[in-house]
Amino acid sequence: MIKKIKVQDAVGTKLAHDVTEIRPGEFKGPAFRRDHIVCDGDICHLQRLGKDHLYVLDPEQDEIHENDAALILGEALAGDGVKCEGAPKEGKVRLLAERDGLLIVDTAALAAFNMVEEVMCASLHKHTLVKAGEMVAATRAIPLVMKRVPIDRAAAIAKQNGGTLSVKPLRKAKVGLIITGNEVYHGRIKDRFGPILTEKVRVLGSEVMGIDFAADDPEVIGKAVRAHLSKGCDLLLLSGGMSVDPDDVTRHGIRLAGATEVHYGSAVLPGAMFLVAYIGDLPLLGVPACALYHKTTILDLVLPRILAGEHVTRAELAFLGHGGLCRDCEECTYPHCPFGKGA
Repeated sequence: MIKKIKVQDAVGTKLAHDVTEIRPGEFKGPAFRRDHIVCDGDICHLQRLGKDHLYVLDPEQDEIHENDAALILGEALAGDGVKCEGAPKEGKVRLLAERDGLLIVDTAALAAFNMVEEVMCASLHKHTLVKAGEMVAATRAIPLVMKRVPIDRAAAIAKQNGGTLSVKPLRKAKVGLIITGNEVYHGRIKDRFGPILTEKVRVLGSEVMGIDFAADDPEVIGKAVRAHLSKGCDLLLLSGGMSVDPDDVTRHGIRLAGATEVHYGSAVLPGAMFLVAYIGDLPLLGVPACALYHKTTILDLVLPRILAGEHVTRAELAFLGHGGLCRDCEECTYPHCPFGKGA
């Protein structure tokens, strides 16, 4: 039950909820917290915040306060690698990454959760790289007081499959690089792929164990792949030889090395001629020449997922089409842009 009283008559009563104050460009937060006991000096402040009336709560047994509901929802949504920040503020609970890694969102469960009346959760895009302590989502119950039934239903949906939100750590891979192309192999031009790929690997916490250069010969490429495997590499990146020219034989070399699962072509620009292959469980990524020019390509979308332990198939490469068109901005702001966010 909720009782409405004039603010002038509220001295000595407990606030039923946080009272928000907004000063444009300066501050947004609780001016008064729930359970604050109103005193004479608070009246003018509350009136300046537009509070001519306050509420006194006496919830029924089947009702729940917004703060208590938000905490239940937050704990249900949080899966492995995600935690609730703590006590709710203004009826909202923030969900934080417990570790560095890749954010995983069960988008179907999130949509089903948000279909329940009187609750909501907003998250970052799935497959976003996050740091420990970073907010990945926030949830709240929308009314001040509501029935427990929808809260319990929403929490049950959120808990399915271990929680709607999780953060997968990136493994530290032992990466082998194979730079293909007669022009580099015979010293006609200087290799520029090696430094680019090495930096992308380093930024994600992995290490390049060695670089080989291979001519446009499938036997030579296959031999280079097997050599890296024998040295203990558990992820290979191959550059060049991914287009449609007769000399582009990198795919053939990968098959000769023993790859039984090969997915060539993606629904992403730049990066349509990207390749994902597997020798057993070991992934090989074929990087097209566009990565020499564009700062951000499909490699930046797929490599973190590989390091997080995902098995990328043809379906994943197809779903990347929604949001997979880079706007080729003069100043690249990735990952703070829509590229790759629609899948």
